[in-house]
Amino acid sequence: MARDDRDRLIACAEAAAAAAASVVRPCFRAPLDVARKHDDSPVTIADREAEQAMRRVIAAHFPKDGILGEEFGHEREGADRLWVLDPIDGTRAFITGRPLFGTLIGLLEEGRPVLGLIDQPITGERWLGFAGEALRFRGPLGGRPGCRSCPSLAEAELTATSPAMFSPDQAARFARLAGAVRRVSWGGDCYGYGLLALGLIDMIAEADLKLWDWAALVPVIESAGGAACDWQGRPLAIGGDGTILALGDPVCQEAALALLAG
Repeated sequence: MARDDRDRLIACAEAAAAAAASVVRPCFRAPLDVARKHDDSPVTIADREAEQAMRRVIAAHFPKDGILGEEFGHEREGADRLWVLDPIDGTRAFITGRPLFGTLIGLLEEGRPVLGLIDQPITGERWLGFAGEALRFRGPLGGRPGCRSCPSLAEAELTATSPAMFSPDQAARFARLAGAVRRVSWGGDCYGYGLLALGLIDMIAEADLKLWDWAALVPVIESAGGAACDWQGRPLAIGGDGTILALGDPVCQEAALALLAG
């Protein structure tokens, strides 16, 4: 990809993140009506208006590109490029006043994730990954972009958002992996993947992810030197099984997958 094209895509993603943040920030810890979607997950006016703001920015920059968002579905299906949006990944954290959520912007070209952005509008942190390039990170709380070495499962910090995301079979498989690592923590949604990309977490294993949950994460993880696949070791893909294994150090992948095997 030409540098000018790459720069235009990155500028669009950054502008869309800024537009979403301008909606989300005033709503944080403010009184909000919380509705329930068909899958019983919560949604607020901040989710919906932030996604609309991002859609306007992308349409202005790249009117022929497709857009898929969690709240408003698909526009221009069949386009070679697809922007994938999750305005607030971690709505439960958002509505309970915890800054462990983020805005996700992913870009797929012919089904392959090439750009990913995680934006935390309250802490001011932003991770941006682009295929073949080093991770870009900025934020006032410290941290250096780049995953850390973790030569064995016994030394790994493992995390997942919630045990409720696992089916009984998946919970048993996760428990096998959890029994082999140093420590397990819960919570974080997309923010946990940002911490993995800063070398503060070694491994994340989750399930029940939709395309808008993971499309932005893959370029961030890979740009930081990590790896991401499903629990069968396959690349994450449209129509996949919704599982993810993210590793800061790919050397642990084979051992982790053996424990997660069905």
